[in-house]
Amino acid sequence: MTQKPGTTDFGYREVPVNDKQKLVGEVFSSVAGRYDLMNDVMSMGIHRIWKRYFVATAQLRRGDRVLDLAGGTGDVAALLHDKVGAEGEVVLGDINAGMLTVGRDRLTDRGLVRGLQYVQCNAQALPFPDDSFDLVTIAFGLRNVTDKDAALREMLRVLKVGGQARVLEFSRVKAEWFRPLYDFHSFKVLPGMGRLFAGDADSYRYLAESIRRHPDQETLQAMMQSAGFERCGFHNLNAGIVAIHTGYRI
Repeated sequence: MTQKPGTTDFGYREVPVNDKQKLVGEVFSSVAGRYDLMNDVMSMGIHRIWKRYFVATAQLRRGDRVLDLAGGTGDVAALLHDKVGAEGEVVLGDINAGMLTVGRDRLTDRGLVRGLQYVQCNAQALPFPDDSFDLVTIAFGLRNVTDKDAALREMLRVLKVGGQARVLEFSRVKAEWFRPLYDFHSFKVLPGMGRLFAGDADSYRYLAESIRRHPDQETLQAMMQSAGFERCGFHNLNAGIVAIHTGYRI
């Protein structure tokens, strides 16, 4: 869909570019407290398997320094923390203060303190020097960024030479027969679950719409290449419901 100059998507709505960050912030402030519960209900717990695979297959060693963008409630950061060990560091970054607070509190409650830092930051303008991280990850967050190209360029900038960027995101389902079922779940079941479990159908309707507006696998791979990443590729999970994208700074 062709957008008017100065506008961007917010789900299926076309909004001024300057408004999207505020609107997305309102969504995640609304769902922060029950975000993990809703993910479990929506995906029947499969999101946890996707995240474990995402981290397990990353280019990551003990002692590495990692930036986890849109880190939210900290589940990916906890997995990364296990991999880098006491010698490494994981920086959990999120633009939303509510999500960041939930993540910090949950990890602290689990006794995970050493080697974890929390930074409220915008993925489009990261507050880190060049060559800061061995790995940069973003899981289920890129589709909510207003300027995805700028965020990808920033991810590349803060990577060390030889470092890897990984994006885990909902993508385009490849099986034609499955798409009607997936659409029914997304647009009929999901908002109802949001109303029942979080008292917020609209936020979950936005989440479903944002998935459909996100670039498909081939488009996102091309965007990473345009941002300057090398050896870009993607791996579909569950017939393309989600995909893991990988790029390197060479």
